[in-house]
Amino acid sequence: MRFWLNLSAWIDALTEQTGQMVKWLVLMAALVSAINAGLRYGVGLGSNAGIELQWYMFGGIFLLGSGYTLKHRGHVRIDLLHAHLSPRAQAAVEMLGTALFLMPFCVLMVKLSWPVFYEAWSTGEMSPDAGGLPRWPVKLLVPAGFAMLALQGVSEFIKAAVLFKSPAPKV
Repeated sequence: MRFWLNLSAWIDALTEQTGQMVKWLVLMAALVSAINAGLRYGVGLGSNAGIELQWYMFGGIFLLGSGYTLKHRGHVRIDLLHAHLSPRAQAAVEMLGTALFLMPFCVLMVKLSWPVFYEAWSTGEMSPDAGGLPRWPVKLLVPAGFAMLALQGVSEFIKAAVLFKSPAPKV
């Protein structure tokens, strides 16, 4: 049991560090957006690379922040039903949802998106727009984000299993 709890704590720490980095990415995306708008409308200098960089950062925020959001229970849940269940029943629902829905979806997304990233990386795929950026970094965000979400799903499953296995409180 100690191994699984240590693994869960390690995953939680990794997710927390990733989430803290993603928070800075939000600020950077806002700054890049403001600079792009200022240059475009202030002095008439537009940049496809700047616009694409905003898109890349938004993708990074969304995809790399999904595990952090799961860890902090920020995803949509059916709280109306969940709140009326006992802690053990909540843990059972958590384990079933993770095993039947979250993990298969994450594995499928990593499996389907990795070849897309690899092809972009191996061919040096570039944006079709003049002055655009390489495409492989943004395509890497998809498998990386879903792998991080799956890792956090493992941690949440472990915590739910520990809760499920704990003895019921005496009434």
